[in-house]
Amino acid sequence: MGGPGESAVTAGDQSGGDSSGGESSGGEAVARLAARAQTWWFQFPVPLRDLARIRLIAMLGAGGVAYMTPMVFHQEAFSASSVTEGLALAALAGTGGRLLSGVLLDRGLSCSLPVLLACLSAMLGDTLLFHAEGFGGFVAGQLLLGIAMGLYWPAIELAVPLACAPIPSARGFALVRSADALGVVSGALIGALLAALGRLRGIYLLDIACLLMVLALLWRRPLPQTRRRRAQEGPSALGSWLPPLLPILAVTVLATAIPALMQSALPLDLVRGGLQRSPLPESLGALTIGLQLALLMLIQWPVGQALAKRPVGAGLTLSLGSFAVGCSLLAASAFSSRGMVLMLLAQLPLALGEAAFLPTATQAVVELSPRRHQGLAIALFSQCFAISAFTAPLLAGQLLDLQRHGVGLWLGMGALCAAGLPLVGLVERFQRRNLLQVLSSGGGDLEGEGGRQILYRFDTTGDAKGESGGISTAGDDQPGSSKAGGSQPGGQDQDSQRS
Repeated sequence: MGGPGESAVTAGDQSGGDSSGGESSGGEAVARLAARAQTWWFQFPVPLRDLARIRLIAMLGAGGVAYMTPMVFHQEAFSASSVTEGLALAALAGTGGRLLSGVLLDRGLSCSLPVLLACLSAMLGDTLLFHAEGFGGFVAGQLLLGIAMGLYWPAIELAVPLACAPIPSARGFALVRSADALGVVSGALIGALLAALGRLRGIYLLDIACLLMVLALLWRRPLPQTRRRRAQEGPSALGSWLPPLLPILAVTVLATAIPALMQSALPLDLVRGGLQRSPLPESLGALTIGLQLALLMLIQWPVGQALAKRPVGAGLTLSLGSFAVGCSLLAASAFSSRGMVLMLLAQLPLALGEAAFLPTATQAVVELSPRRHQGLAIALFSQCFAISAFTAPLLAGQLLDLQRHGVGLWLGMGALCAAGLPLVGLVERFQRRNLLQVLSSGGGDLEGEGGRQILYRFDTTGDAKGESGGISTAGDDQPGSSKAGGSQPGGQDQDSQRS
């Protein structure tokens, strides 16, 4: 870590000595900045850095496709209902792929294989969408993209705790979500540029190029393999580990409806206008969406890093509250001829809500699920995205066609987000109950209880570690292993290490 940084600073100092004072000062500043960036990047283990690269490139292509597809087919005179129906069918197609991916991962399948299959399916879908002019071609392409997403997400999410040892998995999720955000915003901005140039369908060619790069990276260094279930373990009863996940899954269905609407309903709302708000050209609408994604990219790492040290309830509460505020501003923007100001202002709480939710919710699922069933648990978590992506666009398209504006849609979503806050209390209650079970067992082996790994961050004083918020207890194959920062078998870790 220190070597590359020290060489960069030394090089900057030498180059500065051969130039004027102003150039020397500027060169030293750039060299220090580069050294800090290198030091920050090399603090993460190599497998996690490779995973972040893969997710960055994959989301670079997917960002343009996800956010610009409604505008592509709006140009083909598709109705809002037709566009959202195609997006909903894509979400439905991914449900089987998610469950299959999760089951196979629990049986010891390498995380690389579902990702490879997802790349092939997505490339075929992009090819169909690039040439599609009618509803049939649009639906066929969307179905293939939906299958690809179903295969991709359980594997790419479960790879994070398998690749992040010895750092805490919460920081690993913060890193990869930052890579996702950077990729999505870059892809959306490229899509906006293509829209301005009149070449919007180029987003599908960009996605194909990115998927080919992902295949090359996976060929060079495959993703980690999950732990194979031992013959003597046998399956755990579903009723023993599913109930603690139900509240977080319910929150996920609600919260993930917002990003689904950002991809489907918001582009249509922008280009169609509100009660008093004027409609925007496709290029300006794409730039407005790119603003929210740019904000997400900028705040994802600091928000995720800060929430990694807090209980998951804090992140979930911040997320739902921010979504409620953002949706209220979107609804209010329709009532003014200058509503674009409110529309732009709404992008900040919406970006904050998404930045707070994504790493927090994924970490909560990892904490509350047995290690040998984490593949299926992540698949169920990913299914919540599919449920939201299926139902939210359908309802949004019907409302937009019926009301001709988005007031009812955004007000309804804001009210639902506010109503979901009590579910966060249930998530914290299950956490406390499981923590008490671990403490009462004296930190023994929890394989008999499903091998659940407990990674809690409560803001308490006088805890066992002598640190505020430092309680961290894990049930693993090595009874009583609670050393701070110690890695667990299969890449699992403990959050008691200082971030």
